[in-house]
Amino acid sequence: MTASVTARTAVNLLRVLPRERLTRLVGRVTEAEVPRALLQPILALYTRAFRVALDEAVIPPEGFRSFNQYFTRELRPGVHSVAQDPSAVVSPADGRLEDHGSIDPQSAFLVKGQRYDTASLLGSEAEAERYRGGWFSVVYLSPRDYHRVHSPVEGRVRMARHLPGTLFPVNALGIQHVPQLFARNERVVVEVDSPFGPVAVVFVGAFVVGKISLAFDGPPRPPHGGPVIERRYRDQEAPSLTRGGDLGAFLLGSTVVVLLPPRDGGHWMAPDITVPGPLRMGQVLARWSAS
Repeated sequence: MTASVTARTAVNLLRVLPRERLTRLVGRVTEAEVPRALLQPILALYTRAFRVALDEAVIPPEGFRSFNQYFTRELRPGVHSVAQDPSAVVSPADGRLEDHGSIDPQSAFLVKGQRYDTASLLGSEAEAERYRGGWFSVVYLSPRDYHRVHSPVEGRVRMARHLPGTLFPVNALGIQHVPQLFARNERVVVEVDSPFGPVAVVFVGAFVVGKISLAFDGPPRPPHGGPVIERRYRDQEAPSLTRGGDLGAFLLGSTVVVLLPPRDGGHWMAPDITVPGPLRMGQVLARWSAS
């Protein structure tokens, strides 16, 4: 059996599984406090298997009390260095830069050869217009990565929208074999009013990623086919973000899509890294160059 046939078989199996129910079950298990004698050996095995850099983490004196506390672990001061160049947008997470490039005049962009409509991803035709001719970046958080997400820019949160959807894996299998994966999966869109204009940070949920929590607004619960949940913030109440400041977190891991707007008098430049390639939170994700 060829690799492509095996991949299609795996995707077809995922289609018939009760993905949402399994994800909720995993979510309850990972949130529950587990006796240390049982949890610590499991976490030690996970750390070795996925080569987790646990030496970077702040480990509570009593050890981690749940899987979720482990996945969203706090890191030691100085582990991350946030780029200070005012023309730079930084990576929101530790992970892998899967793809990046221009958003075309039709407000669409290509990820691994798949065309994505910005309006479908954001859940808004009007907001998609703001990114026509701009720039996109896709950052994948693997099981070994630190699962907090940070703001790629300084600014104020103007909107948070929780969009219902399905829950396919967002790894290479899902990206290559599930059409419109990022726009089909459940997701949370956060729009930040920044010095560059509106910047969209899209948390894309995934199979067994049962919760996306926002640092300024707590953990929205997945609609799983329910209504769109949207919160808008006025000037006085809009949460303020620093570049590299806490924005939210995933249970386990997933993907973040960052959309940048077009600007007059210049263009967005890609970072000098291989794609796909590793990224650290705070590393330059894109840089504005005045022409």
